[in-house]
Amino acid sequence: EIPIRVGVNSGSLEKPILTKYGGVTAAALAESALYNLKLIEDLGYDRLVVSLKSSDVAMNYEAHQLLAAQTDVPVHIGITEAGTPHRGKLKSAIGIGSLLLSGIGDTMRVSLTADPVEEVRAAKQILSAAGVRRFGPNLVSCPTCGRTQYDMIPIAREVERRLESCDKNITVAVMG
Repeated sequence: EIPIRVGVNSGSLEKPILTKYGGVTAAALAESALYNLKLIEDLGYDRLVVSLKSSDVAMNYEAHQLLAAQTDVPVHIGITEAGTPHRGKLKSAIGIGSLLLSGIGDTMRVSLTADPVEEVRAAKQILSAAGVRRFGPNLVSCPTCGRTQYDMIPIAREVERRLESCDKNITVAVMG
């Protein structure tokens, strides 16, 4: 059997739920997801995946916490309408990373206003940073502080550039 993805986001809440909560809230998102899961389960279908997303990182996190406390259905995670690559990667790293560290998330999507290849790269970076799965090298470098004996910034950037095509799961340290 093919799973059905039940999708809920900030722009798709039912009017009665919006009225009950006075607008889009974490509780409203979680209730909508649970309501829609139940509708399909009541029809006798139980191969489901739930996708609950908001562009508000804190609301997204709270909604997932509420949902996870009430169901064990697999969860597709992400931040909807995250934005341009620069801002969207930051919002997605915080939003998706915090869920992964909480043990929430079976599949994910990074939603950027960019080429989908950029979304996949960002997803791999988030999985690596959260320690869920390694993709390529882990670069560790010192911050610029009073103990640094030379200009670390250009050296760290050059090492990072050279490691871009490396697919080995190694740790490389640039220390001052």
